[in-house]
Amino acid sequence: MNMDIRALAQAATWPDTDRRTRIVLASQFMTAGLDQEGFDFFSALSDQAQDDALLLAIAGAFQSRLEGQAEAGIAKLDAATSLDLGLPHYYRGISLAGLAECAGRAETVVADLEFVLMVKDQFPPGFMRPVHAALSRAYDQLGRADAAAQARSRAGHLITDYWANPRDGFRFAPQRLVERAQGVFVAQGYDFADISFVVTDHGVVAIDAASTPEHAAAALRDLRTITELPVTHVILTHAHWDHVGGLEALTADGATVIAQANFPHELAHQNSGPPPLGYYLPGGHDHRVAHVKPDQLVNERQQLTIGNVDFTLIPIPGGETDDGLVIHVPSLDVVFTGDMSMPYLGSPTLAEGSAQGLFEAMQTVMDLRPRLLIHGHPSLTENFTIEAFPGLLAALRDLEQVITAEIANGLTLVEILRLNHLPEVLKHQPAAIMPYLVTRDSLIQRVHRQRTGYWHHRGEGIERFSSDELAAALDLLGGKSATAFSATGLELARRGQQALALHVVDLGLLGHPDAPELVSLRKSLLDSLVAQNQVLNPFKFMHYAALANLELAPAD
Repeated sequence: MNMDIRALAQAATWPDTDRRTRIVLASQFMTAGLDQEGFDFFSALSDQAQDDALLLAIAGAFQSRLEGQAEAGIAKLDAATSLDLGLPHYYRGISLAGLAECAGRAETVVADLEFVLMVKDQFPPGFMRPVHAALSRAYDQLGRADAAAQARSRAGHLITDYWANPRDGFRFAPQRLVERAQGVFVAQGYDFADISFVVTDHGVVAIDAASTPEHAAAALRDLRTITELPVTHVILTHAHWDHVGGLEALTADGATVIAQANFPHELAHQNSGPPPLGYYLPGGHDHRVAHVKPDQLVNERQQLTIGNVDFTLIPIPGGETDDGLVIHVPSLDVVFTGDMSMPYLGSPTLAEGSAQGLFEAMQTVMDLRPRLLIHGHPSLTENFTIEAFPGLLAALRDLEQVITAEIANGLTLVEILRLNHLPEVLKHQPAAIMPYLVTRDSLIQRVHRQRTGYWHHRGEGIERFSSDELAAALDLLGGKSATAFSATGLELARRGQQALALHVVDLGLLGHPDAPELVSLRKSLLDSLVAQNQVLNPFKFMHYAALANLELAPAD
């Protein structure tokens, strides 16, 4: 069982845990193929809280997937739908549709899931993909061919809001322009990063600029249905490609471009770095070099008034980069944070960001006492709320102390990761649980890299071996047989260790590139890893999605 599941399982037993943590845990069990383990866990939890419809529904969903136990699982699902509306109907409809001939209850599937579609605004958009897939099966059972075909065109097995393909790159959400506060519009799903627009009396202030001019122009066109005022200022929160690449589309009216004083250094650092992960940028922009020269650089806190709206510009050391710029609009109680809370503390492919910078930036933002935080990506805005910040900051400080202590005790990076540390403070800070879990491993890796060398006293790192060398050694161990790699990969996958299984299979393919059993297993492992990372780790999701050549349409 992987560490994310173990940590989520521990958190899910806490009395104050929110429903989302338990839903994410259920998803992780299912995508790892751990149905028995999922049933055992949620059945025990449900027995302790017999009036909790969600726990009962999840337990029933798992039980319906176990051999010979479908009837008992369905009984639990029926009982759960009598206790509450919404999620119990979602789980019952999906579960029944997954059984042969919908367990003879296609009408129930349709009733449950058409109800879910009626109230879909209460669900994440990605949840509708499996709803449509389940409905297509039920419609087929009922002879409704046209409805089945329409549902199949919108179906999928992933529940994430993400969508991605080689042409458009990766997006966190369906394309939409959302009004988050009076006169504040956030363009989500037009690009990897969001663009925020603040409409003032005299013009529009854009915050960030997306990764390409085409994406920024598309967002601006939709803003034109709301206001024709020109963009007078573009404030850049930091120099990463996905926040500056579309700048020319927003400066056609001569907008003033503002950035933090360290912006030129960060931009040069990024331009000299390795190519980004797959799907990070759309096709044709895989390793573009950004050329941006701001009109104004900010090296200390200052106030700017535009169209009778006051903007406070606050340089921060940042958890992600050293050129972070936070924008506070006091009249709206809104703070634009850019990517200061990005869980990776810098790009995973660059040496940047720091835990101490993140802690200082979070405290700076908390001292402003805003009502709303708007980050540079939808999932950050959703998870890293101002309500989560106090508990999250305390938990991350606790984690940093553990990391530094264990480095001094001689533990390797992998050993520290395997501690699966979950601070006690989170027990009473449910809003901080998910942000902590999505940040934890990256913070451990960033702190470890900054505090250690490339040799460990027990020998790790002293010698390096290529993938070809490791593949040849394992091939000797397995008797030069592709079957040995396949059998090992299958057993690791059965244990819920898909990432390790993929590594073994990839090594096997180096020596046996045409082995059909390895090619087929690799595809199924990639599909599983895409699903496992669809909630907790978008950068891993992007990586595995690109390896799988995944084409995922926007959720509807």
